[in-house]
Amino acid sequence: MRAVISLSLIVAAAGLAACGQTIEQRAATGAIAGAVVAGPVGAAVGGAAGTAVGQAAKDD
Repeated sequence: MRAVISLSLIVAAAGLAACGQTIEQRAATGAIAGAVVAGPVGAAVGGAAGTAVGQAAKDD
C-alpha cells in the first residue's frame, strides 16, 4: 500500500513539473512538487525535471 501511495505522489509531481509557460515557471513548480513529495532532494529533482520539460517544449 505504501508503494502505491509513493508511486502516485511521484506521478503527480512529474505532472506538476510541466505546469507553467516559461522554463523558470516549470522549474519552480517542479521544485515545489518535489519538495512536497521528497523534501530537499525531491526539490532538486523536481526542479531539474521542470527545467528539462521546459527545454524540451521550447521553440528554437
